[in-house]
Amino acid sequence: MGSASKTDKPHAVCIPYPAQGHINPMLSLAKLLHHRGFHITFVNTEYNHRRLLKSRGPDLLDGLLDFQFRTIPDGLPFSDANSTQDIPSLIQSTSKNCLAPFCDLVSQLNSTTDVPPVSCIVGDAIMSFSMLAANEFKIPYALFWTASACGYLGYMRYRELIEQGLVPLKDSSHIIDGYLENTVGWTEGMKSIRLRDLPSFLRTINSDDIMLNLVDEQMKRSREASVIIINTYESLERDVLNSLSSILESIYTIGPLHLLANQIEDQSLRALGLNLWVSEPECVEWLNSKDPNSVVYVNFGSITMMTLEQLIEFAWGLADSKKPFLWIIRPDIVVRDFASLSSEFVEETKDRSMIASWCCQEQVLNHPSVGGFLTHSGWNSTLESICAGVPMISWPFFAEQPTNCRYCCTEWGIGMEIDSNVKRNEVEELVRELMDGEKGKKMKENVMNLKIKAEEAYKPGGSAYKNLDRLIDEVLLSNMKTF
Repeated sequence: MGSASKTDKPHAVCIPYPAQGHINPMLSLAKLLHHRGFHITFVNTEYNHRRLLKSRGPDLLDGLLDFQFRTIPDGLPFSDANSTQDIPSLIQSTSKNCLAPFCDLVSQLNSTTDVPPVSCIVGDAIMSFSMLAANEFKIPYALFWTASACGYLGYMRYRELIEQGLVPLKDSSHIIDGYLENTVGWTEGMKSIRLRDLPSFLRTINSDDIMLNLVDEQMKRSREASVIIINTYESLERDVLNSLSSILESIYTIGPLHLLANQIEDQSLRALGLNLWVSEPECVEWLNSKDPNSVVYVNFGSITMMTLEQLIEFAWGLADSKKPFLWIIRPDIVVRDFASLSSEFVEETKDRSMIASWCCQEQVLNHPSVGGFLTHSGWNSTLESICAGVPMISWPFFAEQPTNCRYCCTEWGIGMEIDSNVKRNEVEELVRELMDGEKGKKMKENVMNLKIKAEEAYKPGGSAYKNLDRLIDEVLLSNMKTF
């Protein structure tokens, strides 16, 4: 009887795009599905599997009896490096090379004793080959867009920009000559947005640009998909979601996912983590010694890279602000150089700074001593900051981060943008305004209001809670009802 009940469970295969910002929300969703009775197979690339073993230890990927980790190759040459892979190469490779090994894995799972047959697939929207696999096995699927709805709508408009002749750019000088300041009038969901606020892959003069064409291809797949999940909540991006609803067949908003997952009481399940870098617990210990709302938290995420000159400008801007700061500096954050800071800077800030290579960001943002966040405006960072009630300074790097920055600064009033050509005096000025100024106080008020609405979404009866129920009942369990 035990074996029968085990193999009768629904079985969801979850496959994220292999970057930290995509893995985290997919893991939260997988945990929620497991909590609702699903057997879970979570699929990492072999490259990231090796990184996880280094950062989390050899026992991490043992998983649980009914929450297993499996791997497929990403199609790129073997590497034992410990950094995010080249994004265009990785997206191109996974798009071309992962369908066959993924289908082989599903077939293998279906023939494994004491494992229920795969009943549904949840794939990252960038890994849209998972939709093709689901169709091949005749099982339901959902594509999971892990970033913002506003970023998604921006990508969806690439085809229109190409047809209008606005993209690719006519000349490389347009990137710096003010051309990107031109506004584009579209729908209610994205009024008079500038070209520079749209996802950054349009900033090319090459019609054969890898990322421009890959995005166009993936968005076409999204339009063909029957179900899209988005990690956002309705009251935050309502106008954008209304516009997306006219393009996409069926949308389920189930964010903020990390808050929803935090409601799981099973400690062994909650303990499953997939950080590709080793977190330093000393960060929280240091924060414990600081006054409430006094610390600037600085983290540019898992992919952003900068020059050594930019690092130095940020460093001295933070130093000159005289504010305590916790700064996460990845070993690979500086392009072709070491992320080294001068002994003069270290001496100047030693009594009010901590520098670490990685941390548990959600824990840090929710610490009472943190009063502001200097960020790259990745969606996980943005959503976690909103849910912690922490206003932001934004230095977007690439992809849809400029779009997130635009919405934080202009639509929601919870952020201030810093120029891409960063200068220490601007860093100092914005940090002071964030922590002490009138605009900073207004941003704090605005973000606290959005935090309240986020909490309403994830609680029982809230939109995220109800939409997760609908997703499971209407989509992921739909083939189980036929037996």
